[in-house]
Amino acid sequence: MTGGDVVLDLSMEIRHYRFDRITLDPNKCFGKPCIRGLRMPVASILSYLASGMSMDEILREWPELEREDIHQALAYASWAMEERVVSLEPVGAA
Repeated sequence: MTGGDVVLDLSMEIRHYRFDRITLDPNKCFGKPCIRGLRMPVASILSYLASGMSMDEILREWPELEREDIHQALAYASWAMEERVVSLEPVGAA
């Protein structure tokens, strides 16, 4: 820093406390959980697996991914579903 210039680091990326390969950044993919700061949302990996793609097919299609990225995407999804609270009140109950 010279001449009064101010340099700000506007990176908002944070890593999930349990999943070191899962990052969240409001400036990437609308803040959706992504893999290692890449613009690869966890939801996309889950969709590829759900559509029938194998891990090997995904890794061939996106060589920047690693097998552990896919494992953590699955683990994160499992963890996220455990944390969700769903109301069991009947529709229209007041």
